[in-house]
Amino acid sequence: MKVGNQTIVFKNKPKIIGSYSVAGEKEGYGNFKEYFDYVLKDDKFGEKTFEKAERKIIEHTIFKAIDSANLTVADIDLLVSGDLLNQIISSSFTARHFDSTFIGLYGACSTMAESLAIGACMVDAKHFINVACATGSHFSTVERQYRYPLELGNQRPPVSQWTVTGAGCSILSLKGKSNIRISSATFGKVTDYGIKDANNMGAAMAPAAMRTIITHFEDTKSKPEDFDLILTGDLGKLGSEIFLDLMEHHGYKLGNNYNDCGQMIYNNNQKTFQGGSGAGCSAVVLNSYIFKKLQEGTFKKVLFAATGALLSPISSQQGESIPGICHAIVLERSDD
Repeated sequence: MKVGNQTIVFKNKPKIIGSYSVAGEKEGYGNFKEYFDYVLKDDKFGEKTFEKAERKIIEHTIFKAIDSANLTVADIDLLVSGDLLNQIISSSFTARHFDSTFIGLYGACSTMAESLAIGACMVDAKHFINVACATGSHFSTVERQYRYPLELGNQRPPVSQWTVTGAGCSILSLKGKSNIRISSATFGKVTDYGIKDANNMGAAMAPAAMRTIITHFEDTKSKPEDFDLILTGDLGKLGSEIFLDLMEHHGYKLGNNYNDCGQMIYNNNQKTFQGGSGAGCSAVVLNSYIFKKLQEGTFKKVLFAATGALLSPISSQQGESIPGICHAIVLERSDD
């Protein structure tokens, strides 16, 4: 059922019956090592190139998420996945291993929320029974695609974030046992405040996060205090400050129940400047720490709003500004 302008409230509240997260070595030294399902010892994951490693990470994550749901690959009716590489090759090449329908997405760092929102629509309407929703990123592939050759060792500006190496996958279904459900989804609109600095992702994405979250509040007649956690991903430290200022300017002063995946994933000693970014950032935080806190009852209701910067290397080189997007879902713990 659609409510307001951009939000769908799910009648059947699809369950997340399985999940899995893989994090890189650097991420393993961050704040959530004990929550990740697997931490890489080698960022090439035994492959010859970083691009092949990224594909293998996403593939491994999906297979393990299916195992965690007590399903087989043959049980998956639909795979919804995306990544940051040109033509989403990591997800598309991964899909070769699945004899299921495939929807490839490019929502940049918003892809985890986007895939879950689309997957939940499909499951809630009973078009598909079991849907795998996944995304990931790799520091070394993203850096050399969007910025500089790795060999140059360029100095990073203070506003930059560190692209997360990792992947996350969630299995959605109306069947099976789970106390985590998706109750609604708010699909975002492209928002552009004229930011052109490809290193300043947080500033480019913050307006989109503000717009989608306010729309969710208005569409569902909810307010910030209705949630145990409002989680953006991944604005980083500076982007989160901009986001909070924008929210307050529009009459919403967020409190201690707000946080950001980019702020959370690394510790202060890791010298990542503004924190984490990349499609894998919110994916690994959600599919590890957040899900486990929902399962144990620390969180009862979470608004997860992943953000993406819709730029390309060509658009940045040609001086284009950076459009942002944010998609949001509500995760609820159910004891029935």
